[in-house]
Amino acid sequence: MESSKSLAAWQKSQQFIPGGVNSPVRNFSKVGGHPRFIERGEGSKIYDIDGNEYIDYVASWGPLVLGHAHPSVIEAIRSTALNGTSFGAPTPRETELAEIIVNAVPSIERVRLVNSGTEATMSAIRVARGYTGRDKILKIDSCYHGHVDYLLAKAGSGVATFGLSDSGGVPEDFARNTLTAPFNNPDAIREAIEANPDEIACLILEPIMGNMGVIPPREGYLNQLREITEEHGIVLIFDEVITGFRVAYGGAQSYYNVTPDMTCLGKIIGGGLPVGAYGGKRDIMRCVAPEGDVYQAGTLSGNPLAVTAGIATLKKLTEPGVYERLESRAAALAEGLAAATQKHGIDAWHSRVGSMLMLYFTPETVTDADGARTADTERFQQYFWGLIERGIYVAPSQFEAGFVSLVHSEEDINNTVEAATQVLANL
Repeated sequence: MESSKSLAAWQKSQQFIPGGVNSPVRNFSKVGGHPRFIERGEGSKIYDIDGNEYIDYVASWGPLVLGHAHPSVIEAIRSTALNGTSFGAPTPRETELAEIIVNAVPSIERVRLVNSGTEATMSAIRVARGYTGRDKILKIDSCYHGHVDYLLAKAGSGVATFGLSDSGGVPEDFARNTLTAPFNNPDAIREAIEANPDEIACLILEPIMGNMGVIPPREGYLNQLREITEEHGIVLIFDEVITGFRVAYGGAQSYYNVTPDMTCLGKIIGGGLPVGAYGGKRDIMRCVAPEGDVYQAGTLSGNPLAVTAGIATLKKLTEPGVYERLESRAAALAEGLAAATQKHGIDAWHSRVGSMLMLYFTPETVTDADGARTADTERFQQYFWGLIERGIYVAPSQFEAGFVSLVHSEEDINNTVEAATQVLANL
């Protein structure tokens, strides 16, 4: 497959942008080679500057549940842009999107719009600290909540330990109030709380891990966390930047019937434009300025273009049969890939929740970050490039989720399974 124009574009971009990309995983550093520079997208397909066509399962890392350049979203953005792109003042559309979110997500009684998932998690934690008067936070090993200094922490050797900085440029003192514990292990959460009585403001986690592939919660795990945090007056925060409106209209909390105190959103609620939101119980959100003393602001928060794209997207997701179609397409893909690995005797663990899915090259059952780390990344690299050469675009990392959209056709799924079968036969 010809890629000389993408290579030249990458070489040029490296002169001006670190690694030639504006987000690290786009660099293809986990799979080698050079990234493909994309020119346009339409429906389930993307097209690079060399003219290659790909069936896309990255979907801009999750937001494009309606596919690329959906006519309703594009028209909404176009008509809004004609009236101006930003005002630094309230608009009725902000309230319209906020009302949709409040009516959809069980935990959210009031919501504040921001510009990214990172802003949402950072702000939610600040509010939780202000509400409880406590400083420490508890997070799950390898749940990613954006690049906030104190959230770039990893688990130590103990079951639950103080976080250590997992990034250059982050002083250890910034992570000193961050505790970490393994996913799917409620006992570790109890141990961390018992070791830090009345000091933990919040527990934040992805209810379905989406940054170590796709790792669902064990049955009852989220319910246990709900009980534990309520018992100790700890604010439970679900980071649903990926899962919100993806696995169900009301997010993972609706899917699993567990209601946290606060929720962070992003991706789908902006229809492919930069957006984030955090919200929760009314008494918690009263802490936010100007009603309360927890300050948070943003020049482009509630940006008319992002809000309009989000409204157009969410309205489409209320149409009958939407999530049933997503489930059907994603199930067909997952079952086809599982059959292909079995046919060729490939050790693999297949994980899926709704339209999020992942194939791990490991014989282990993946229930936490340690299980995910047993995956054979070299084999994934071979698999990735085999798919690229056959016109299938998946995330360039063993540990990034794949996404099925409403516009992936039965033909797309069949072609993807056929391509994967060919690749797996040569591994």
